[in-house]
Amino acid sequence: MIHPKESPCTSGTGRKFATRVVRTVSGTDARTGASSVPIYQASTFHHASLENPPEYDYTRSGNPTRQALEDTIAQLEGGARGFAFSSGMAAISTAFMLLSNGDHVICSEDVYGGTYRLLTTILGRMGIETTFVDATDLDRLEAARRPNTRAVFLETPSNPTLKITDIAAVAEWARKHGLLTMLDNTFMTPCLQRPIELGIDIVVHSATKFLGGHSDVLAGLAVVSNERLGHKLKHLQNGLGSVLGVQDSWLLMRGMKTLLARMECAERSARQLAEWLTRQRSVTRVYYPGLPEHPGRAIHERQSQGYGAIVSFDVGSGERARKVLEHVTLPLVAVSLGAVESILSYPAMMSHAAMPREIRLQRGIGDGLLRYSVGLEALEDILGDLEQALQAAR
Repeated sequence: MIHPKESPCTSGTGRKFATRVVRTVSGTDARTGASSVPIYQASTFHHASLENPPEYDYTRSGNPTRQALEDTIAQLEGGARGFAFSSGMAAISTAFMLLSNGDHVICSEDVYGGTYRLLTTILGRMGIETTFVDATDLDRLEAARRPNTRAVFLETPSNPTLKITDIAAVAEWARKHGLLTMLDNTFMTPCLQRPIELGIDIVVHSATKFLGGHSDVLAGLAVVSNERLGHKLKHLQNGLGSVLGVQDSWLLMRGMKTLLARMECAERSARQLAEWLTRQRSVTRVYYPGLPEHPGRAIHERQSQGYGAIVSFDVGSGERARKVLEHVTLPLVAVSLGAVESILSYPAMMSHAAMPREIRLQRGIGDGLLRYSVGLEALEDILGDLEQALQAAR
């Protein structure tokens, strides 16, 4: 469950997060007093004076609806500026465009498959090299550093094996060596983890997931820790043009209003699901940072206010995993996570399909691994459905 220390959490305004996540997102329209940010469905804006151009001139460069979303995520993450993109991968790709030909990146080894694909098949062609390491081990990070290393990219908890990296320790080490730090905070969201407060330079989200929360919008967000980085990322966002549309910006803000309430409910069920799975004979291993035996639990509790709503578990073989997927009736069997409905994914053929099998296995992403994104259904129904599916897979 979300720790009691979360409730009094304040940042910047002095208000608790539960208040800020509702009121920061909602706001009111200064002109009409409307309780919802208006959708400015416009591609361009009139210049009443050429000498004094308006704040907004073209929606790729800026739009009031998207700006409201960008300001919101910056405030919630405790950063200087926020940016909204057409997808999570668009946000990650744009952040990596801060690098140049000849630069080197150190990346968490069990990173999301789409990030792995970007680094190995796209940025590699552009002369940006990547070394994948177990980021939970600072000695390995140090060993991977080269004279041309410019950035470190982290996921914690990682996807899908939920490894925990000490954010503050890595940020301090990277700062000492002049390295840019980036962290994918999709699994935790700012209501459970705020990496910028721990020293990270850029935080990215697939906002399609928990922030949107309803499987109905594709979006990405990035937040920077200072105005210098904000100026650079704004230049890239405008130049690349992979911005989030105004309808989706509004829809994402609507979803974010219930973020904390959804995370509290889903995490409560996820913790009980993880504990239940540890007692199932047909499950060989359970991955969840809230379990007492999780090796990164103590570090996670120092830097986060909860354990999240993702539980991964291994049923021993690809054949058994397929049978479980065939017999569940409650969760969606689908790509993605973080929605009001539970989603059961098969990383080997979904989120990490871009990763060669031998590399997947080296990183603990076996053929029997399943990833359960716990939704808002009754826990009894979640457990009952999974129990019958596990029995059918024996």
